[in-house]
Formats: sequence, structure tokens, C-alpha cells
Amino acid sequence: MDNFLAVLAALIPSVGVGLLFWLAMRKIVRADRNERLALDRMDAEEREQADGAGR
Repeated sequence: MDNFLAVLAALIPSVGVGLLFWLAMRKIVRADRNERLALDRMDAEEREQADGAGR
């Protein structure tokens, strides 16, 4: 039982850092996706305005 607890205690920091890394990467990827969607919406609106003004 003591060996199991020692192994568990050794793995907890690595698992914690891995979890923090995963959460940070997830946040970055989602932010990038949302920014790209917002830029696409803005570009589409600008195109619509340019097409309307050119007529």
C-alpha cells in the first residue's frame, strides 16, 4: 500500500501540469476559432456594404 501511495504522489504533479496545459491550449484554440468567426463576419459585412455602395 505504501508503494501505491508513493507512486500516486509522484504522478499527481505531472497529471496536474498536464491538465493545466490541456486547459490552456483548449482556451487558446477556442479563442482563435471565435476570433476567426468574428473576422469572417466583419469581412462579410464590409463586402455587403461595398457591394451596396458600388451600385
